[in-house]
Amino acid sequence: MLSNHLQNGMETAKLVWSRLPNSEDGEMDDVGVSKKNDGTSVESLDYEVIENYAYREEQAQRGKLLFGYYVGVKWFFALLIGIGTGLAAVFINISVENFAGWKFELTFSIIQKSYFAGFIVYVLINLVLVLSSVYIVTQFAPAAAGSGIPEIKGYLNGVDTPGILLFRTLIGKILGSIGSVGGGLALGKEGPLVHTGACIASLLGQGGSTKYHLSSRWLQVFKSDRDRRDLVTCGCAAGVAAAFRAPVGGVLFALEEVTSWWRSQLMWRVFFTSAIVAVVVRTAMGWCKSRKCGHFGSGGFIIWDISDGQEDYSFEELLPMAVIGVIGGLLGALFNQLTLYITYWRRNYLHKRGNRVKIIEVCIVSMITSFISFGLPLLRKCSPCPESELNSGIECPQAPGMYGNYVNFYCSTDKEYNDLATIFFNTQDDAIRNLFSAKTVHEYSAQSLLTFLVMFYTLAVVTFGTAVPAGQFVPGIMIGSTYGRLVGMFVVKFYNKRNIEEGTYALLGAASFLGGSMRMTVSLCVIMVEITNNLKLLPLIMLVLLISKAVGDAFNEGLYEEQARLRGIPLLESRPKYQMRTMTAKEACGNQKVVAFPRVVKVADVVSILRSNEHNGFPVIDHTRTGETLVIGLMLRSHLLVLLQSKVDFQHSPLPSEPMRPLNSRHNFSEFVKPVSSKGISINDIHLSSDDLEMYIDLGPFLNPSPYVVPEDMSLTKVYNLFRQLGLRHIFVVPRASRVIGLITRKDLLIEDNEDSATVELQSTSVSAQQRNRRVLRRNADAERPLLNGLVAHDDHSSG
Repeated sequence: MLSNHLQNGMETAKLVWSRLPNSEDGEMDDVGVSKKNDGTSVESLDYEVIENYAYREEQAQRGKLLFGYYVGVKWFFALLIGIGTGLAAVFINISVENFAGWKFELTFSIIQKSYFAGFIVYVLINLVLVLSSVYIVTQFAPAAAGSGIPEIKGYLNGVDTPGILLFRTLIGKILGSIGSVGGGLALGKEGPLVHTGACIASLLGQGGSTKYHLSSRWLQVFKSDRDRRDLVTCGCAAGVAAAFRAPVGGVLFALEEVTSWWRSQLMWRVFFTSAIVAVVVRTAMGWCKSRKCGHFGSGGFIIWDISDGQEDYSFEELLPMAVIGVIGGLLGALFNQLTLYITYWRRNYLHKRGNRVKIIEVCIVSMITSFISFGLPLLRKCSPCPESELNSGIECPQAPGMYGNYVNFYCSTDKEYNDLATIFFNTQDDAIRNLFSAKTVHEYSAQSLLTFLVMFYTLAVVTFGTAVPAGQFVPGIMIGSTYGRLVGMFVVKFYNKRNIEEGTYALLGAASFLGGSMRMTVSLCVIMVEITNNLKLLPLIMLVLLISKAVGDAFNEGLYEEQARLRGIPLLESRPKYQMRTMTAKEACGNQKVVAFPRVVKVADVVSILRSNEHNGFPVIDHTRTGETLVIGLMLRSHLLVLLQSKVDFQHSPLPSEPMRPLNSRHNFSEFVKPVSSKGISINDIHLSSDDLEMYIDLGPFLNPSPYVVPEDMSLTKVYNLFRQLGLRHIFVVPRASRVIGLITRKDLLIEDNEDSATVELQSTSVSAQQRNRRVLRRNADAERPLLNGLVAHDDHSSG
């Protein structure tokens, strides 16, 4: 009866949680792989350590010296990631600032003679830059479109989207960001920089790019998805640190927003990488101060020093600041919803018509953006320059042909400025500095700020989702700082206090919109403090972030979560769904029949099963001397394909055979590693003769002998938490256990090196009993193999 019970359990055992929730624009096939409408599919990553014989042989060969080398290479790669990401950020910023500087310089020189000619030149330059960006993305690197943060977040959550970490994606991201941001579109380069850092880290982890012959054998040290995941985490933190010159914010961004699993050892390397980025960026900016970088001056890297702004705040100002938080939550939630609808329509109707439609769409958006940014300031009357304070460092208006604060654009006299041109007809970094600036009371009129808010908000919604690299940090800061400054103008007028600065409220508005849209709290708070260099504003930033996030969460999810779902990336969020509390693991399995292999399997059967389904993991079963069925491990599809392709392990006998020679002499462990962000070997790529199909394979040395298992009546909430916290790809669901062979507590895991008997006795009073039990188990090993839910249970390798 026990044998029948276990056999029935095997019939119902399933590989759980390759079945993932449906997405809006993708649908699941019958084996749980999310397929997008464009035909590509995403696949789970193997973050679990596969403890097969090959892995154990490799670990046994590693001494302390090799282990130290392994750790040293990790730190060396962290150094290279920081240097590479910092240099990439410097290159992008210098290029953007120079293209924008040449554009404004040429336009300002032409409008001295003819505004119409200047307008034509301005539109054409923007169009050429944007066209270069969209052409690179559509023809060379399709995965470089968008910010890349949802895809990277999915990768660190355990989902591999094809193409997101390739060398061509890195090149497309860098060059595409230069064209799209330099072309004046309502987007930023901060999200793409996060993707850029992740690509650099991934390429280092796999030893370079083999397709473009840029690989190095001595760099190919990391052969598991777990190690590559740690490197990509360092790259994400480096991207944020380079984008905002905020190293601590980069670490917290990686911890809070993109990673699903975190370890204390990883914290050190991420922090080290971010510090290296800060040094590289600061060194580059110091070198550029001597005018060696063309138009790159104080612009480019996002840092706005408002330390000379508002020194203190009163209790009565907390109410309007809370109002800013509410506005940020509402506008952020609305932004997420609008971009979701427009992106859904664009992906399902517009972009299906081919790359030509994508190029035309981006060109139209570029022309509309140029029309608005150049045309609206022409409709605005100029204002007389205010009386500037001594030693304020502010010049009104700017010299002819210059951009910054108090721009003289289409004004009748030399002592006037155009406040709308000060925001529109500027680089985004300079426009934000103007909005954040202190001691510039009444620089902007409420009408101009409201006009800019409506138009730029609309442009940001429309631009997000086009086929160019696009980040939403800087557009979000511009939108938030605009309505924040509006509230600041009202507060200054209502309270009539001289110490209130409109720029302070602009900063709080920027934080509130980012919190309402992206739903970040700790990392965003630190980033805003680091880029403004004003620690006194920390409590106020925390206040508006908490309010805006709470308001936004009442309507929808964060921007990256919404976009990930739209792209068919099946993220496992930190909390399980409410309805999972009433479901069990067996119910989640459904009624699908398990596809399992015997330990020694015929090659023809393996080929037939791999061709007939798309499962990525298979239970391996064996039978005891009494005929009972045991689950002895888990076999990955990718490992089966390697065995079929090499043919080294084919045998004539259908009986298990112990390896006559070490596995490392037959296989290089790197053969079993799937290439980063690509499909790897396919069953259609393997050609076998009729004689090969009649051979057998012993799967024992290659399977994972200790897969994770859960009883069939475990709640789905508990399974979810186990699956996500351990970073698993498969879980076996088995019947309720028939017996228990031991119980592990915290004391049993407190094992120290070079411990004596007295120390052991103090740590656990049950050590002697455990030793006696182990001797009994060894004596009875041949007579009776311990069973636990139909699985082999190892007393010193617990899976639970």
